[in-house]
Amino acid sequence: MQDFLEKIEKRRTFAIISHPDAGKTTLTEKLLLYGGAIHLAGTVKARKSNKHAVSDWMEIEKQRGISVTSSVLQFDYDGYRVNILDTPGHQDFSEDTYRTLLAADSAVMLIDAAKGVEEQTKKLFWVCHRRHLPIFTFVNKLDRYGRNPFDLMDELERILNIRAYPINWPIGIDGHYVGVYDRIKKQVELFESDTSHGAKLLKSTTGTLDDPQIISVMGEENYKNLCNDIELLDLAGDDFDLEKVKKGELTPMFFGSAMTNFGVRSFLEKFLELSPKPQQRMLKYGSGYIDPTNEAFSAFIFKIQANMNPAHRDRISFMRICSGMFSKGMSVYHVQGKKSIKLSQPQQFLAQERTIIEEAYPGDIIGVFDPGIFSIGDTVCDESLKIQFEDMPVFPPEIFARVQPKDSLKRKQFTKGIMQLAQEGAIQVFEQRDTGLESFIVGVVGSLQLEVLEYRLLNEYSAPLLMNQLPYSVARWVYADDKNKIDNLKGLDNGMLVYDKDDRPVILVSNEWSLGWILERNPGVEFLMVPSDARKI
Repeated sequence: MQDFLEKIEKRRTFAIISHPDAGKTTLTEKLLLYGGAIHLAGTVKARKSNKHAVSDWMEIEKQRGISVTSSVLQFDYDGYRVNILDTPGHQDFSEDTYRTLLAADSAVMLIDAAKGVEEQTKKLFWVCHRRHLPIFTFVNKLDRYGRNPFDLMDELERILNIRAYPINWPIGIDGHYVGVYDRIKKQVELFESDTSHGAKLLKSTTGTLDDPQIISVMGEENYKNLCNDIELLDLAGDDFDLEKVKKGELTPMFFGSAMTNFGVRSFLEKFLELSPKPQQRMLKYGSGYIDPTNEAFSAFIFKIQANMNPAHRDRISFMRICSGMFSKGMSVYHVQGKKSIKLSQPQQFLAQERTIIEEAYPGDIIGVFDPGIFSIGDTVCDESLKIQFEDMPVFPPEIFARVQPKDSLKRKQFTKGIMQLAQEGAIQVFEQRDTGLESFIVGVVGSLQLEVLEYRLLNEYSAPLLMNQLPYSVARWVYADDKNKIDNLKGLDNGMLVYDKDDRPVILVSNEWSLGWILERNPGVEFLMVPSDARKI
């Protein structure tokens, strides 16, 4: 039991959130570099290099230089087992990001030093804040011109309504930074100039603020500015309070550059020290919590990914272990399937690179081979528990298109691809009855998801498609005690009645005004933004 508790204490599972192009995937790579998981970083923007970010494993990600799906990466550092959830920054993939946040115990919020708090950062912050996730802020891109650090602190408070405590403070000005000052250790770290563009570990020198050699290297002007900044922070800033951090009321703030590795190691070490160990998880309908120290095994599926290995066309379900110890080949109870199953081929990941594992503990993210029995949000647990974790959020789609195979001989591959991508949560699929058309209606939150759908069907399933976007932007699930009222809905001249994967009726209309028109003409019928048995974010 003591060994089990020690394993939990040393687990850290966190997501990295940011606006697109803030450097999130680059920071992920550099954490892997310092953790020894990779020995040469190859970022999307690295000069003289054809390498791509380790966490961007899909071909479309490599071509466009963005993340379109969350990826899971694990490494060990200084006795800790680190599970990083690298999420897409683009708002079109918010669903994937929100689901992934449910598997995290804390979040690292990445901010561009020149741009400050951006729109997508705000949305993701509030998701974390509502879940009371501890949030750690990393101000990135100090290798170029940026805004005053005090202004960025003020922006966090004004826009996000959260107080900030800078753990370290940049030494220098306007992109000409030479190091950072650790306010807790009261120690200066000065970085050597580097020509590898962040591909290798950055060498540094540490010392105290009263060390003449340190003062000489940083320069008299930088020394005076730093002393003034520290005095101001100590007088007017917040005191550090770990309890407020755990509640999501205070964010520890770090400054650095993921591109050049400036401040990355000191951030990683302090983050591992301050961030929470695996936390308890809420059960469905608010019926209680499961504690990670419970020796009975439990986990939930938060992500499904098909074709991670193109050679095998496999399907992997990612699960967050919430309690108990996982061991290879163990049998568990699948709550939604109402039967015992054996979890085969358990794997941990470095993006698409896999390692078969023998055991795993609460906080760990593992992937298991899925023959098609799991759905996002499913619970697996020890037979003695038979619990069910809270539902995953459901998002009403806002963009719709009719899709059908371009080649009728490819219909089987087309249908398989559509169904697998729907199970992944990449799209929502609807069917229109009695039309005689061999097609599906797909709904997505962002238009880029349609591009990914078309790309993946062609490249992973050899099924080119025909796509016609529909003039609808509002979806509502329809409920009525009398089924005839649904079959005879009035006012659908400018809308469409379709059915989701669970055969629930849904109306699609062009705007809220059209929805109001239908509401008036159908008393006794409810129109809901999400299915009544699903939880809304």
